[in-house]
Amino acid sequence: MGDYDTSISVAVSPSTLFSYLADVQNLPAYMPRLTSAKPHDGDRVTVTAHIEPPGKPERDVESEAWIRVVEEGKSLEWGAPGPHDYRGRLHVAAGDDQDHSRLSVELHTERVEGSQVDHGLTEALEGIKSAVEAAQAG
Repeated sequence: MGDYDTSISVAVSPSTLFSYLADVQNLPAYMPRLTSAKPHDGDRVTVTAHIEPPGKPERDVESEAWIRVVEEGKSLEWGAPGPHDYRGRLHVAAGDDQDHSRLSVELHTERVEGSQVDHGLTEALEGIKSAVEAAQAG
């Protein structure tokens, strides 16, 4: 079993960051390998990712997940069905001033891959930071 967490400072207000994250269709802008995210049936989302498995041909795969936007507490919770009990939470908090936020991620999975998971979480947070700061500037 593995529980992971990390956080990052983002140069936008908490309300801007939370609004951006709450729009599920923004997922491909900040999640590496995701090419589409289509919400349907309440909290269900169909995602498509382009993968390059070692020793196998690269391909697109489609999967089902769930995402819940929790307005109170400014959180986004997600998970995916399957044998690894994969689920997590993004939480938006106030940063050092009104124009900054603190974004934290927590992840739980039965699949323990240590440094690979840590790298993925850091990559995702950096992707969110870059995407939302660019959207705010543009």
